[in-house]
Amino acid sequence: MTRIGVFGSSFNPPTIGHQILLAEAQWRLSLDRTIVVPTGEAWHKSSAGSPPAGVRMALAEAAFGGLERVEVSAVEVDREGPSYTCDTLEEIHTSNPDSQITFLSGSDAALGLWEWHRPDRVLELARFAVAPRSEVAREAVAEVFEGLGALDRLDFFEMPRVEVSSTLVRERVASGRPWKHLVPQGVAEMIDNGDLYGSKQ
Repeated sequence: MTRIGVFGSSFNPPTIGHQILLAEAQWRLSLDRTIVVPTGEAWHKSSAGSPPAGVRMALAEAAFGGLERVEVSAVEVDREGPSYTCDTLEEIHTSNPDSQITFLSGSDAALGLWEWHRPDRVLELARFAVAPRSEVAREAVAEVFEGLGALDRLDFFEMPRVEVSSTLVRERVASGRPWKHLVPQGVAEMIDNGDLYGSKQ
């Protein structure tokens, strides 16, 4: 059975933390390949002031496109309307019916799973592999999955603690503080060349 990881995020922008999470998940979970899925139109938060979905897709390509056994998918960017993980997993499952799908997530995102669109179906289609973050207790994440009757669909995997977020990068770019060491080189070049996040201020 092929083991497929699915790594979805707005990638606004992708950081070295995203790269490390993906690489550690591939190793620790013995994934055969990983599909990176930039969010198209986020249903749960405003995209005002963010680069368009096509630009974030290009940023994800710059961050992950050259990595072994990694595919960057435009499935959500090309889909009209709000992006729901449930719909994305349905498409991936249909194309790979005999595969085991594992959704890769940080613990902060997993903590809000009960608010997602059709979380029961999401958990039918995929296991969750969660990388702990220092500010979110494992027990809190486990309680969410237990409340959804899906504690057996939850795995944790260890990764080096890298407290680098997209929010931190955007704030540093906008304020003129050092930021290029926090993102992959190709992403840094795109941010500079495209004057993203106020990089030319």
